[in-house]
Amino acid sequence: MPRSFPASIVQVAVPTPLHGHFDYLPPTQGPLPTVGARVRVPFGRRRVVGLVVGHGQTSDLPEGRLKHIEAVLDETPLLDTPLLNLLRWAADYYHHSLGDVISTALPNNLRQGKAAMARGIERYRLTQAGQATAPDTLTRAPRQASVLHRLQTHPEGLTLEQLRADQDSEPRPALKALIDKGLVASHHQPCLEPPRVERPDAPVLNEAQQLAVSRITASLGGFTCHLLEGVTGSGKTEVYLHAIEQVLERGLQCLVLVPEIALTPQLLERFRQRLNTPIAVLHSSLNEGERHCAWLSARSGEAGVIIGTRSAVFVPWARPGLVIVDEEHDSSLKQQEGFRYHARDLAVMRGHREAVPVVLGSATPSLESLGNVERGQYQRIELPGRAGGAVAPRLKVLDVRQQFMDEGLSTALLDAMQRHLEADGQVLLFLNRRGFAPALICHDCGWVADCHRCDARMTWHAGARRLRCHHCGHETGIPVRCPSCGSALAPRGQGTERIEQALHKHFPQYPAIRIDRDSTRRKGSLESALEGVREGRYRILVGTQMLAKGHDFPNVTLAAILDADQGLFSVDFRAVERLAQTIIQVAGRSGRALRAGEVMIQTHQPDHPLLSSLLGGGYTAFARTALTERREAALPPYASLALLRAEAADAQAPLAFLEKARDHLQSLSPPGIHPWGPAPAPMERRAGRYRAHLLLHAPRRQDLQQALTPWLPELTRLPGARQVRWSIDVDPVDLT
Repeated sequence: MPRSFPASIVQVAVPTPLHGHFDYLPPTQGPLPTVGARVRVPFGRRRVVGLVVGHGQTSDLPEGRLKHIEAVLDETPLLDTPLLNLLRWAADYYHHSLGDVISTALPNNLRQGKAAMARGIERYRLTQAGQATAPDTLTRAPRQASVLHRLQTHPEGLTLEQLRADQDSEPRPALKALIDKGLVASHHQPCLEPPRVERPDAPVLNEAQQLAVSRITASLGGFTCHLLEGVTGSGKTEVYLHAIEQVLERGLQCLVLVPEIALTPQLLERFRQRLNTPIAVLHSSLNEGERHCAWLSARSGEAGVIIGTRSAVFVPWARPGLVIVDEEHDSSLKQQEGFRYHARDLAVMRGHREAVPVVLGSATPSLESLGNVERGQYQRIELPGRAGGAVAPRLKVLDVRQQFMDEGLSTALLDAMQRHLEADGQVLLFLNRRGFAPALICHDCGWVADCHRCDARMTWHAGARRLRCHHCGHETGIPVRCPSCGSALAPRGQGTERIEQALHKHFPQYPAIRIDRDSTRRKGSLESALEGVREGRYRILVGTQMLAKGHDFPNVTLAAILDADQGLFSVDFRAVERLAQTIIQVAGRSGRALRAGEVMIQTHQPDHPLLSSLLGGGYTAFARTALTERREAALPPYASLALLRAEAADAQAPLAFLEKARDHLQSLSPPGIHPWGPAPAPMERRAGRYRAHLLLHAPRRQDLQQALTPWLPELTRLPGARQVRWSIDVDPVDLT
């Protein structure tokens, strides 16, 4: 029974899997901490940083068990009330710990209790003595010589992260030694680049773009969700820029979300060229100091525009004006581990709660967003044609059945590549499979290099001479001979490495570049590669999803999808939608300037309904058909799903736990809830653990939420709960 106390009880959210808040007594000295401020509190045997989420006069704990707050870290709220309320809503909707949700919203420095003040970005620069010192005089300190030489080629200075990218070893010890010798000094500069003095004139908008900007800006000051559907090359970014300029003129801020880091450099450069405001950037490739500084610059209002990946949806801002989600269909906007939120959906909810318009942009909108248009919840804005006079590319299906294939390249495709290259065009090849080959087998006995921890084959990476599992990260060397019979081993299938090798053989006179996660690991390598493509240093591009979306390659005249069959057959009902989006996005890289573009799709299923629909009526026709199928099958967006996952080292434990969970749910008799399963996951064993799924289906979202609220807290008390790790995924986008 709750007990009353003469002093206020401070309710604190602590980063822990336990739900709810924890009650503390005020600090023994000083004022009561405000809601939204960080505090340091004892939690078990630890001292942790939590956030004050409320005050009260009662507690379920006796006074003797309540502990005092040890330190108040913020005099004023770090998170304002609207943002804190959004985080509460997200914790409730996704059924996740409020403390963990708040922790997700904060940069790591603030989670650790560091001061909420920005020192700027630390850069290292040569002193006069350092400028006069030749690196070859440091013969006994080669690492110091290397750092000194690097700084001499960059008189403006370099950050620690930039130095790390250029050195084979950690540069800190060498930097410290150079500083002690008086050859190098560190200084802090503002973390936001100042607006550029010279900015190019904005291009003239066509009629459709002007109408789109007018509709967006007319809704400023209140909530409306606009779905900006424009074919690739239709000038969506120009619509963003013109709308943002009007937001800035009103003294407001704009938040722009992109699905992947790969899209950030090009978009950021374009924004910096055009917008007269500092821009804060937030993504996982930044170091802690850069993220900390950018986050605080957004919160203070110094940054007029905030650009970031999915976690940027939680960034505080001083003057809310407009939220933009680019490539809103992209599944990367959904967090797949821990707090499994969808940044697009939270962006819409944030706009609704803070009374600002939201723009969801895509050439291939998600069926969920199209369903919301159908219900009248979103307003659709269309950009039907390419900007600047460019014409849509021609799509052609290449039937490769019974055709000779050289390393995954058909004769028809090779001929088309030769034709476009001779006409001074660039060629883009898309294959969503990195590595050299997805399998290594023995032709004599059938042995296959499988991952011993997953139900998956190891991928052969020729450059690294390693076998790697792309699911758990396990890797090993390549066996010289078959471990079973001693025969020679052979790669089977194609990855981007193998295609790159084949390109050097077929087109030795045309420079080719591979762009995937393996080739762009080092910081700055992706930006350098994309710059080389745009400057024409590379004539052939081969890559994965990193190439498929958002990039503007004006000289690409041929784009080819090397294996369209990958997405045609899958246990996930969303696989066909994702394939359709990929085909249209890859096609959109071709013919973006005044030169005509061509798209070729290699497939063994040329008569598949998806391909026929896309070729006959484009993405609009496909989406119309797909929505009809979803409605008849009672699948999202015409129903709601939640996926309960369980995993354990023992194969039977996950299924046994999920059966108990299903039985308990049915005992509660929730209306409208249909449990499907449990069943083993499509890849049952991953990273040495067995996985199983229980899918909950409900025609109405509110019924699903009402069922989850009393059911989930009871799962920890079920038999077998301690033998498994389980998690709930509301609105899952990946059922594998």
